[in-house]
Amino acid sequence: MDKNWSISLEHEEYIKDVRLVIKESIEAVEQTGKGYYVNIVTPASFGHPDDYLTGVLSEGFGSTIEMKFIDQCGCGGYVLRVWKNN
Repeated sequence: MDKNWSISLEHEEYIKDVRLVIKESIEAVEQTGKGYYVNIVTPASFGHPDDYLTGVLSEGFGSTIEMKFIDQCGCGGYVLRVWKNN
């Protein structure tokens, strides 16, 4: 996608399936165009994304991405912003 966007992975099937959250997070980063970011909203049930997601993304994408934890939502989920480098 050649724009900044968000994906919500905090509802229904995602709440109990960390592998699905990781898989769809990877796909979201892959779909994001260079120079843009995706906000990945993860479920509260798995805790902070540093505990299970940022390492996987760093390992898979290396220096082609930058990440920043944004905030915990009022609903309990977490927002991780991932930029694709130019």
